[in-house]
Amino acid sequence: MAKQNVSEQFVDILVRAGVKRLYGVVGDSLNPVVDAVRRNAAIEWIQVRHEETAAFAAGAEAQVTGTLAACAGSCGPGNLHLINGLYDAHRSMAPVLALASHIPSSEIGLGYFQETHPELLFQECSHYNEMISNPQQMPRLLQTAIQHAIGRGGVSVVSMPGDIASQPAPEKSIEHALVTARPSVKPGDEEIEKLCRMIDEAKRVTLFCGSGTAGAHAEVMEFAERVKAPVGHALRGKEWIQYDNPYDVGMSGLLGYGAAYEATNECDLLILLGTDFPYNAFLPTDVKIVQVDVRPEHLGRRSKLDLAVWGDVRETLRALTPRVKVKTNRKFLDRMLKKHADALEGVVKAYTRKVEKHVPIHPEYVASVLDELADDDAVFTVDTGMCNVWAARYLTPNGKRRVIGSFSHGSMANALPQAIGAQFTDRNRQVVSMSGDGGFTMLMGDFLTLVQYNLPVKVVLFNNSSLGMVELEMLVAGLPSFGTTNTNPDFAAIARAAGAYGVRVEKPKQLEGALTDAFKHKGPALVDVVTDPNALSIPPKISADMVTGFALSASKIVLDGGVGRMLQMARSNLRNVPRP
Repeated sequence: MAKQNVSEQFVDILVRAGVKRLYGVVGDSLNPVVDAVRRNAAIEWIQVRHEETAAFAAGAEAQVTGTLAACAGSCGPGNLHLINGLYDAHRSMAPVLALASHIPSSEIGLGYFQETHPELLFQECSHYNEMISNPQQMPRLLQTAIQHAIGRGGVSVVSMPGDIASQPAPEKSIEHALVTARPSVKPGDEEIEKLCRMIDEAKRVTLFCGSGTAGAHAEVMEFAERVKAPVGHALRGKEWIQYDNPYDVGMSGLLGYGAAYEATNECDLLILLGTDFPYNAFLPTDVKIVQVDVRPEHLGRRSKLDLAVWGDVRETLRALTPRVKVKTNRKFLDRMLKKHADALEGVVKAYTRKVEKHVPIHPEYVASVLDELADDDAVFTVDTGMCNVWAARYLTPNGKRRVIGSFSHGSMANALPQAIGAQFTDRNRQVVSMSGDGGFTMLMGDFLTLVQYNLPVKVVLFNNSSLGMVELEMLVAGLPSFGTTNTNPDFAAIARAAGAYGVRVEKPKQLEGALTDAFKHKGPALVDVVTDPNALSIPPKISADMVTGFALSASKIVLDGGVGRMLQMARSNLRNVPRP
């Protein structure tokens, strides 16, 4: 049996860790590893057009599957392109292993062609970032990197010079059992008792939920019923907590809607469940706050806490719920449910009147039709910017759908690359990229990756020929919009020229048929929808500075946004409120 080289051993360990694909762009120092992938039937090399796409795709795959994913870049500029997607994966707590191949080891530190220092460059966007400078470091260093990525939830970076990758692997190397899943964390009894006393003493309790409530929907609902608490959520908590939720009061934050802001500010005990919600301006300063999180570094960094609880949301609630006293007074909950329904009722009219005649098309209308037509288990990837708003307000979660975006890092151009990673996990599952024209054109070259692999991703392009969210930021600051207008081509024609299905929609009556046909198409498809650039959004809480900014702006058309089927949910919940 031929002796393994370091690259072959590297790839074998990735396979043992459950990695099925390695996303990247081939080249020089990376070639030995790519060749090892070629000769290993258990893993596939996914050739993308830009390494940033590789990192975004790996991050999305990890979020969809919950398992380790991997990407790679060649020395210098190649691996440097990974950095933005790795930042996003790291801040999304997606377990990703990145290989940053390096220049020849004998030339490091001598200003060699394409020399960079990956062990410095990736330090801030990784839990682990080390270089294999000697074959004897294998496989221990790679195994350590994998365990950091999975165990801590985020990115590990391994850099490896091309000459090291081609050398023989060490004999009798130690390969131990790999960590492939994270454990549950239960808080101590003392913290549970303290929290129990605080809840029993409080008259008005509100729950505010983030992505840490994944897998804890039933526990959150049981607890909310026991203490009669309205339940709000951050954007990353929407897919996990909003569905089948009779206590739902909407979302807080810059993209918020409904009564979540009121519920979090009018209670006397706010419990933050699995959320690292970054906008502390929306959090109260005069109520007691408890935070429950499995990541102790998240505790208390957004607001002053009266109690910090280190633990999984599900394990915490399982220990807590039986101990708290059942509350019978629903006045606060019912008042918040009514406020929520009233708030949604008031904004729906902004987009429901004469939409069939409105040209350019209301983006709210596009999002609402998309929500109706998409599969019950669709994966939506969402570009940063106004697409975030439409996804937050119109996509209806049901426990099976997924919504993935750059919600913590806030990068442009994430939706298409993330759709690639999501679609590779299951070619039979519907994957829809909600792309803005700004984000799409930034990494448009990887639309060709869809064609090359015949990935059936459906790109729904919200084409308003502008950077809409940036225009909103300028409006709020009292600045005239500048540098935000895009001169766009017919994207559907580009899609067809590339060998994909493409259709352009300019009138509302064309929309439903165009989306239906695109969804039926077996391969990649792009629906280029020309939308109204004046359809913007404002948050549920407006400061005096914001009002001044809008008053100074020349623009007069700022829609308050709609909420899609969430109004139906709110009305349904309101019907459950007991009548005197």
